[in-house]
Amino acid sequence: MAPTQKGKQGTKGAKQIVEENKTTLAFYRNMAIGCATTSLLISFLVFEITKTVVFMHILALLILGGAYQFMFFMSRPKFSESGSLLDSGNDLNMEGGIAENVKDLIILTSGTLLLALISSYFWLVLLLAPLRAGWMLWGSIIQPWLSSRNSQEENPEVDEKKQKKMERKMRRMR
Repeated sequence: MAPTQKGKQGTKGAKQIVEENKTTLAFYRNMAIGCATTSLLISFLVFEITKTVVFMHILALLILGGAYQFMFFMSRPKFSESGSLLDSGNDLNMEGGIAENVKDLIILTSGTLLLALISSYFWLVLLLAPLRAGWMLWGSIIQPWLSSRNSQEENPEVDEKKQKKMERKMRRMR
């Protein structure tokens, strides 16, 4: 399992964040490499090699590599010329952060690689990633934008009232 903390979340020091990021990156790197290697060896040595299998393995390897590189880029610490820590990078273990979604993508892809050894239909599990991204886009950006736009269109009188009230306040101040 990924390294986690129990109990109340305290504040973390920059050095602690750097160390936790290193262990988190190592864990997800090992997971990705282990699952990819196992899947490639078993599928190419035991099963029939088809264009679909090759394409899906390449796609999965690109997803794993891209996700790991993104996490590595996010968590890269910055050091001064003297070697002191200037910036610890983003905390990969922060709850609700983008790194959490990238870690989920690595877990999903690694699991799909192993499940695809049972049946080729398990490659369809990779479709959950764009579905989740679309759901998150809808919930955090599109739906709030549409609802705020609709509320403004429904109450144009309120905006006029607010405008008149502001004008009266400005006249009183002069």
